[in-house]
Amino acid sequence: MSMREDALNYHSSGRKGKIEVITTKPCATSRDLSLAYSPGVAEPCLEIEKNPDDAYKYTAKGNLVAVVSNGSAVLGLGNIGALAGKPVMEGKGVLFKSFADVDVFDIELDTQDPDEIIRTVKLLEPTFGGINLEDIKGPECFYIEEKLKEIMDIPVFHDDQHGTAIIAAAGMVNALEIVGKKIEDVRIVVNGAGAAGIACANLAISMGIDKNNVILCDTKGVIYKGRTEGMNPYKERLAAETEARTLADAMVDADIFFGVSAKGALTTDMLKSMAKDPIVFAMANPDPEITPPDAKSVRGDVIIGTGRSDYANQVNNVLCFPFLFRGALDTHATAINDEMKLAAVKALADLAKLDVPDSVRKAYAGESIQFGREYIIPKPFDPRVLLYVAPAVAQAAMDSGVARRPIENMEKYLESLEAMQGRSKEIMRGLINKAKANPKRVVFPEGEEDKILRAAQILINEKIAIPILLGVEDTIRKRAKELFLDLDDVEIVDPMTCDKCSEYIDSMLIKRQRKGVTKSGAKRRIMTNNNYFGAMMVNKGDADTMLSGINQHYPETIRPALEVIGKQDKLSKVHGMYMMVFKKKVVFFSDATVDIDPTPEELAETAILTAEKVRQFDIEPRVAMLSFSNFGSSSHPSALKVKKATALVKQQAPDLIVEGEMQANVALDPELMEEQYPFSVLKGNANVFIFPDLQSGNISYKLLNKLGGAEAVGPILMGMQKPVHVLQRGDDVTDIINMAAVAVVDAQEDSR
Repeated sequence: MSMREDALNYHSSGRKGKIEVITTKPCATSRDLSLAYSPGVAEPCLEIEKNPDDAYKYTAKGNLVAVVSNGSAVLGLGNIGALAGKPVMEGKGVLFKSFADVDVFDIELDTQDPDEIIRTVKLLEPTFGGINLEDIKGPECFYIEEKLKEIMDIPVFHDDQHGTAIIAAAGMVNALEIVGKKIEDVRIVVNGAGAAGIACANLAISMGIDKNNVILCDTKGVIYKGRTEGMNPYKERLAAETEARTLADAMVDADIFFGVSAKGALTTDMLKSMAKDPIVFAMANPDPEITPPDAKSVRGDVIIGTGRSDYANQVNNVLCFPFLFRGALDTHATAINDEMKLAAVKALADLAKLDVPDSVRKAYAGESIQFGREYIIPKPFDPRVLLYVAPAVAQAAMDSGVARRPIENMEKYLESLEAMQGRSKEIMRGLINKAKANPKRVVFPEGEEDKILRAAQILINEKIAIPILLGVEDTIRKRAKELFLDLDDVEIVDPMTCDKCSEYIDSMLIKRQRKGVTKSGAKRRIMTNNNYFGAMMVNKGDADTMLSGINQHYPETIRPALEVIGKQDKLSKVHGMYMMVFKKKVVFFSDATVDIDPTPEELAETAILTAEKVRQFDIEPRVAMLSFSNFGSSSHPSALKVKKATALVKQQAPDLIVEGEMQANVALDPELMEEQYPFSVLKGNANVFIFPDLQSGNISYKLLNKLGGAEAVGPILMGMQKPVHVLQRGDDVTDIINMAAVAVVDAQEDSR
């Protein structure tokens, strides 16, 4: 499927668009309704009437931002209008929510009149805690922001200007430190006199660069004193006293180049003319003013950043605006001022100097992540950005006097931010990043299925895995073409014609000849059942892992893997785990897929294997051995089985936090645990749940998936000789991608 078709499907599948509104209070009873609306709602209304600041206490205002646009400068699409720009504004809302848990209403205004925009946004002030102006063309954007900041008592921030400037400035601070230059001595050239370019120049000056050492250029050349063509008041403020008239003239002996212009604007000759240890931020998207390889081919001393994720030092606005607003909202700030922007710059610059945690290193394996020329800006998916930028901005808001609600305890504030991040998003994002760090070969026996083909395209594009598709090549190529997919370079293997068939058949016969399999039986399985063929590819090292089951019953997938690859010798059997992904947490269920009625020994084995697997996700397991009994309250054989299994786990894995037998509610209720069972090593904070039998585990995960809104990632098989994983019937493309990431990470661990 082409990127166009994929994007359209992404936005149109299921609930249309990318955002929804959900309630944060219950509305299940008549009492709930009377509190949510009439008559109970009158009480907070009266309180807010007496004290307007109570709106932050009784409504969502304090966590609600308006993303406002008229669609006059949308990405690289230009003036496409308010309605056509709506998908971008929804996308901005997704980023706000995903990275900083800030709620967003996107507001598209159908007007090109800046004064009409100003009047409209001002009238919206009671609703919102902040205003994010987006994709409004210059110079109107400067005028709109200036006026709104004058007349509004909530933060107004034009991200196209200041977001890029803040991140580039953070990189500049660190680059100057590396090359040993003082900010007050350097010369900077900014190419591109739109919103971002002018903001970059202004922020550089506010940070200490001499205004006389700043040259701003646009498509007509240098913006100099006395120039009349293509000027406006905002360019005029930055007009330079200089003889330079072209970008090439300006670049001679310049120390820093900020590009927010167009592909190829900075030539290698211009770069050669710069001063020693030049600092270049070529931020045009999708293609920079000069690529890092081209820059380094002529200047080995260059420090370079771009807007792209496939090069080092990415300038990505998502490092700024969610966290800047987070700090502003949490202090009920009346504005986002220069002090707050500079605090964000310093926080980002400081974060890049700190030791990078293992979770980030693993996500970017093979790439040097240590403060230096190739790492002067934090990675966009570094979970610590929220914890550094938001508090720094909040502190600056307090210090500069714009905070209406000062944060009294910064340590508790940090804890609240950590809780806000949402473990589920962090886990899945981290898992995919781990996979991308070292993609492995994943064989898909159902290679002719549309969902597998679509998933394969994404796995290739995102560099998560190296898919191998089993099936008839002509059929797969034809279907891929019909789906507008580019799978030309994907390996396709037809078991009926593969030159390794005879080798695989012989291996199958050796493995199963004393278990009723004949030569003809081995041939039939290998050549007509893709699951056997795929399992043999993994067994022989022709693939690293296998993923199958999209249109098959579970036993049809797992049986071939068990017969060909088999369980680890030391184990009694294989086991199955589900990762249950909720909005704010991730928990793990075992065994919900394989072992129907385990013995105490098998149950203990399940618990220990699950704990080992959970640690691969950088989570410390806290295991609850579940039963209908609490710590000996029943002598039923089922409860006694779990009790014995718990004792075995404690004996075999003494360092593991494990408790049982216990009921599920006790495992999740700290107060109940402390009141009734203070002796327990679990304190109501279990994240791994071991079920006494397959029936209870299977029912539980499916109920939570369908009724509780949990995403079930799995089944994740544990205990195989080599990694094999199973899809659920009816999984969608996202599920396949998630499981492929799981399979790749498992294969990475296996290769170690």
